[in-house]
Amino acid sequence: MLQYHPMAKIIIYSTPTCHYCHLAKDYLNSKNIVFEEVNVAGNIEKQKELIAKSGQFGVPVIDIDGKIVIGFDRPKINQLLGIS
Repeated sequence: MLQYHPMAKIIIYSTPTCHYCHLAKDYLNSKNIVFEEVNVAGNIEKQKELIAKSGQFGVPVIDIDGKIVIGFDRPKINQLLGIS
């Protein structure tokens, strides 16, 4: 299994009212994993970026070093970060 590298670039595209976004952020915080949060609510530029990366508008979308996770998919997040 891969080892989590603290220099991994992680971006979470979210909205303030998204329950699964909060779960994803809480999960990463519980693992002491640093990430950048991008609030797409009302931000047309970031919405276009989200759609270009994921092909959809739903959140959360998590970009882990260019690999896209749609939704709060804990097994896939763990796999990409090499954590359990």
